[in-house]
Amino acid sequence: MKASNESKKSAALLGLGLDKDDDQTRVTKGKNFLLWGGSKDTHAVMQETALKINEQLDRRGKCLEDISTKELRDICSEVKNSVGRP
Repeated sequence: MKASNESKKSAALLGLGLDKDDDQTRVTKGKNFLLWGGSKDTHAVMQETALKINEQLDRRGKCLEDISTKELRDICSEVKNSVGRP
């Protein structure tokens, strides 16, 4: 049985876009991710990437906080090849 003072593991993806070319501040928050900044195209790529990572996690029946760094790298490699580029 867990001690009551132990905290639950948590994890999140953070996306930062630094190529803002207008006066818009773009922020998207979703299941285990926060995306901030970027041009319209960059922010769209970050959104698609985060959603596809979550889809892969769902297919595997896993949560972000429960996978290893290696497994996250593998998922990111799979997703990278399927995400549209601006």
